[in-house]
Amino acid sequence: MPTRYDYRSIFFNTLPLYDKLFEERHVPGIRHYSAPEFNFPTQAELRQMTKKRYIWKAGDRYYKLSIENYGSPQYWWILALFNQKPTDASLSPGDLIYIPLPLETVLRTFTK
Repeated sequence: MPTRYDYRSIFFNTLPLYDKLFEERHVPGIRHYSAPEFNFPTQAELRQMTKKRYIWKAGDRYYKLSIENYGSPQYWWILALFNQKPTDASLSPGDLIYIPLPLETVLRTFTK
């Protein structure tokens, strides 16, 4: 299964802005992943998905819902991206979110 790190390049950051950090860590630079580019599903793609409604509760976390619905915590970012709420802190108890299914279709859509 693809992850959010697939299809991303890795670059070596040597910007002078970080010279003090490099010196403190005794390294010449730091490797970074490039920013991801995701595609939001088209209307046709959305029709191919099941969207399970879920009411956010106190103590909920994206990673916990990812485990329950996708079998792994690594797909928490799908819930955040699909609902356009980047972090758990963006949600309050009582908020409605959608859990897109099946996972394979969702991954294919976001990472095409």
